[in-house]
Amino acid sequence: MGFDFTVITSGVDEKFLEGESIKEHVIRLSREKAVAIADRNPEAWVLGADTVVVIDGELLGKPRSKKEAREMLMRLSGRKHRVLTGFSVVRTSENVVKSSLVESSVFFKEVLSYELEWYIGTEEPYDKAGGYAVQGKAASFVREIRGSYTNVIGLPLSEVVAVLKEVGAISF
Repeated sequence: MGFDFTVITSGVDEKFLEGESIKEHVIRLSREKAVAIADRNPEAWVLGADTVVVIDGELLGKPRSKKEAREMLMRLSGRKHRVLTGFSVVRTSENVVKSSLVESSVFFKEVLSYELEWYIGTEEPYDKAGGYAVQGKAASFVREIRGSYTNVIGLPLSEVVAVLKEVGAISF
């Protein structure tokens, strides 16, 4: 998009709170991450985000081994799952805190065993929630996406840009 930005890790604890829904969780984390950075940089526009992959009501994290990657991808094979991103825009000096949630549905084809073994043999699955990157080699597994494509990649750009315009952080 041509924006100049700095990535700063917030250090926010990402554990679920008791009774918290998945949607509440990603929105809360995005807000806490943004506020943690904005409090140290009150004049900055800060964007915080949290993205999760959900199937059967369960979060799929980042696989730490070939075994975990295989299990995750077999679970996604031939099925629909959801990608949820909570994002928040914060500017402490103007008391701006705006949060939103974007949800996309992803439909995988039946992934054949030799395709799965090929994929988990690459480096791609191991730093990705759900064990895949739709913008990479796993694109061949994706039959359909309903909702924001960029959300599945990692950040729902159309929705984020709309909020940045709304709060006055950017203009065209």
